[in-house]
Amino acid sequence: MVKSDSKAPRLHAVTRLLDGAPDLIGLADPEQPMLWHRGDRGCVGVGEVLRLSFSGPDRFAAAARSWRGVAEAARIDDPVRLPGTGLVALGTFAFDDASGAESVLVVPRLLVARHRDRWWVTEIRRVDDPAATDAPPPADGTGAAALPAAAPEGSWPGVGFAAEAVDDYLSGVREAVGRIDDGAFEKVVLARRIRGELPAGSDLRVPLRRLAERYLDCWTFAVDGLVGASPETLIRSTGGAVSARVLAGTRGRHPEGEARDARARDELVTSAKEQHEHAFAVQSVVTALAPHVRDLSTSEEPFPLRLPNVWHLATDLGASLDERSSALELVGALHPTAAVAGTPTSAAVAAIAELEPFDRGRYSGAVGWIDAAGDGEWVIALRCAQLGDPQPGSGARAVVASAGGGIVAGSDPEHELGETVSKLRPVTEAFAA
Repeated sequence: MVKSDSKAPRLHAVTRLLDGAPDLIGLADPEQPMLWHRGDRGCVGVGEVLRLSFSGPDRFAAAARSWRGVAEAARIDDPVRLPGTGLVALGTFAFDDASGAESVLVVPRLLVARHRDRWWVTEIRRVDDPAATDAPPPADGTGAAALPAAAPEGSWPGVGFAAEAVDDYLSGVREAVGRIDDGAFEKVVLARRIRGELPAGSDLRVPLRRLAERYLDCWTFAVDGLVGASPETLIRSTGGAVSARVLAGTRGRHPEGEARDARARDELVTSAKEQHEHAFAVQSVVTALAPHVRDLSTSEEPFPLRLPNVWHLATDLGASLDERSSALELVGALHPTAAVAGTPTSAAVAAIAELEPFDRGRYSGAVGWIDAAGDGEWVIALRCAQLGDPQPGSGARAVVASAGGGIVAGSDPEHELGETVSKLRPVTEAFAA
């Protein structure tokens, strides 16, 4: 299903360089932030000009078609011409075809962004809006659109999380191992949830800044209430160059003890079970990308990726586009990977629907951005929490975070539970008081 205008709306986007270096996170809306940030790259969106909503099994293809129509109808004034300049939408997509969660592309009214040492601002307006004019955006002394003032940092009482149905998760892992032993599938990823409540008026820039400052190797994001920091790049496509990072295989970190932490890393690298799981994940990405790219190459061996909370086995992939597919079409071809579903994919997804007693929503779906040329960057929505709408009366918002692990032959339920605790740590620490 696509909920949007049958005729593509006409947008006018104007990009201008900035002389200064504004605090991107500080510019975000405290209660409805729109952010994409990692180190010296990223953007913050302010306001909303256009929202496109999708659902069902064709959501990625429908989004790609709709966005192409919007881009073709748009007027774009972009002398900067860097990744992420001109017309840009941020988006988040549900994991499951039957999910009740909406998948969305959102075009902000104002986008402030940086790429290494260059900063710019893009203002976007609807040409078909009777209130809009055809004049260029208001300019400051440099010819750029005027930046809004950052709101002062507000209160942060924090969120206390409670685990849901831990016994059901352990039973699900045992059932999955039994089905694997019976030959139903080779791997399935099972997740569990924790839940909390965010008081009204809480400033979400606080957890976003914590994530951005602590998880430097991750993309920190906030799109339509989905907030997190993902270590796994699903796809990056710019100017015909394609790259991805596959993560599968995990050990909890022990930063308080150097020798113990090194043992955890070495156990991960030498574990036949973890290498087997990782190989599944890499092969699923290679198979999905192959029809769309050429000159596909991967790291010779998986390498240990160190994050503050876990060690991951990682493989980087690179390729060139064989056709002018958009980043969204590549996302649709890749999703769901073995890293978040299992192998074979169809059998694993069916098992997830049976063994997980909840709708994943956007967790383990895709989150990222796309520009008018179809370039973009998308990650798997991991280490994240989804915020609900404000509750009538109190204004409080539900916060639900999920984490999962790959179940293969020989998986131990208690070990898998411990892995989810490690993976939930970024959210529980970021949202703490």
